[in-house]
Amino acid sequence: MKYGKIVLAGGNGYLGNVLAKHFSSLANEVIILARKPKADNGNIKTLLWDGKTMGDWANNLSGTDLLVNLCGKNVNCRYTEKNKKEIFDSRLIPTRLLGEAIKEMENPPKLWINITSATIYRHAEDSPQDEFTGEIGAGFSIEVCKAWENSFFENETPHTRKIALRMGIVLGLKDGAFPRLLNLVKLGMGGKQANGEQYMSWIHEDDAARSMEWLLNHPEINGVVNCTAPNAVKNDVFMLSIRKAYGRNFGLPAPAWLLAIGAKIIGTETELILKSRWVKPVVLLNSGFEFKYGEVGEAMEALSGKR
Repeated sequence: MKYGKIVLAGGNGYLGNVLAKHFSSLANEVIILARKPKADNGNIKTLLWDGKTMGDWANNLSGTDLLVNLCGKNVNCRYTEKNKKEIFDSRLIPTRLLGEAIKEMENPPKLWINITSATIYRHAEDSPQDEFTGEIGAGFSIEVCKAWENSFFENETPHTRKIALRMGIVLGLKDGAFPRLLNLVKLGMGGKQANGEQYMSWIHEDDAARSMEWLLNHPEINGVVNCTAPNAVKNDVFMLSIRKAYGRNFGLPAPAWLLAIGAKIIGTETELILKSRWVKPVVLLNSGFEFKYGEVGEAMEALSGKR
């Protein structure tokens, strides 16, 4: 096997399953830290933790090649005070706990990747935001990202390299945003959302997993890394690409006022749809990483089975 041990904290969700599958054929064992028990699946094992308190789970971080922290309440909800607190706590508490565990270890993980969000950048329709010149935005979701990354970098881990991976929209069929957008397309409602001018920074799930393996094998990279495909597209182009890949010639647009009503009905925030996220993965590109799906049309064809 290429690797010894991979640990995925909070890895029982969609992206965690993608990573577990990717690394299961490359590592001796993949350990998922989760709040609910699950039967072993080959070399993929689930260990219980609550994300709040130290326990036996910490011993399994020893000798790890890669630790990925995926903890965090889904932000696809209304920003009530209760939900805001849960969004903060579900990110900051596990991150600090992992930092405390690593600090005390003689043989800590070689690399710790903390999955954060590309939404930390400002609303951008004028220029792409990269790791070096990108401008941090303002608002609740940005404050979450800033506190999240601060909690990650505040503990010094001299023997563990750390990367805050600012993730874009991960495209896959099993969960995440894409199946919901695809359902709209299939129902004939997959037109542009609002004016369609807002950028969407996305990445195919295969490239998301491949990029993390790439970072594992490039010890010169640390700090903040953007994890998005190199070519963000506007919302109208993104929705058109889905329609084209799935043979739908027409899609009703959704004006901003309708999105606001719909968001209240389904219990989410329009910011998730209306904010323009134009993010460039300069660190990955400069290091030589080659995206399997660099263009949105290629990603959509792969998801639809045409590629």
